[in-house]
Amino acid sequence: MRSYTKAANEILYSRRMNSDAKVLILIVQSLPEQERYEALGKYAEALELTPREYRNARKHLIANGYLHEWRWQNDRGRWVTDQLASNVTLTSEEAIALRGGGEPPESPSGRQPKAGSSRDRNAQTYKPVDKDSGKNDPHPPPKARADREPDPEPQPQPDPAPEADIEADSAPPDGDPEFLTAERLLLSLRHSHKDLLLGVREARGLAEQAAEWLRRGVSAADMRRALTAYLPGNGVRSAVGFLRHRLTEKMPAPLVPDAPEAPAEPPARPAPLIACEGPGNPHVFRPAADETHCGPCRTDAAWDEHERKYGLPAYRPDSKRVGMPAGWRDRLDEYAQGGLTT
Repeated sequence: MRSYTKAANEILYSRRMNSDAKVLILIVQSLPEQERYEALGKYAEALELTPREYRNARKHLIANGYLHEWRWQNDRGRWVTDQLASNVTLTSEEAIALRGGGEPPESPSGRQPKAGSSRDRNAQTYKPVDKDSGKNDPHPPPKARADREPDPEPQPQPDPAPEADIEADSAPPDGDPEFLTAERLLLSLRHSHKDLLLGVREARGLAEQAAEWLRRGVSAADMRRALTAYLPGNGVRSAVGFLRHRLTEKMPAPLVPDAPEAPAEPPARPAPLIACEGPGNPHVFRPAADETHCGPCRTDAAWDEHERKYGLPAYRPDSKRVGMPAGWRDRLDEYAQGGLTT
């Protein structure tokens, strides 16, 4: 029956591969013979996998022996990547044997499927795919060998610097709590999103810029929210470049120093009591400015001036007029003279 594809239980129940890797190898297995020459990334695009999901699925397939890749240079000087996919796990030797001894394959249109045996198991394999057959590598190796081996030995890498030298070169400044807080915050961003993983050197390279946020009054929680909110949907390609861009573009304005407060003026004290120069019994009052007479005396003097100019008024609002209440000073005087009883 052509509407079904047999799937091995070791693929379905494998805990070392994610679901994208399982679906991808089953999709390749279900393809007809004439359609097995496309790059594995083409099938991932058909499944609408993001580049990051495809990279993870490809890494799982290679780690479990379901996918093998070889990179070689053809006669035209172009670099080509061959991919060999199988529905059973293969070692490197078995994959090289199925590939044909490691020699560069012919073009897909002129070769026939090769049968290979894997001792006592039936391995269903798929022809190598020219992934980059139409593209030039922008950075080819400077000295490419004509007879490239299937699995070349890696070039010796220079010995890493001792840990003591690394710590000495990138030691944080002493006595700067904002720098240390910013460095710890940058190293902990991987807990918020795994794409924001930074090394110690990378975090210290950005710590001074992040510490400036703290010096400008931004709390550590607000800075974490600004750096991790609204991440790109297709993932972060470079955590260092992404965080450096956000730290630069979202840098808050510097704090404006508060104007010094003017010293508080002491509360105004009332003017001292002075003796009134008006007629009558001696009494005191509290002047508002430079007065020498109390209020009632000034009122009586004003009425006297008015009477001299305009004659007697119909009534004079003094304390002795009938029907008008007497002032407290007059009442006090009457009480002192015995004319008023309680």
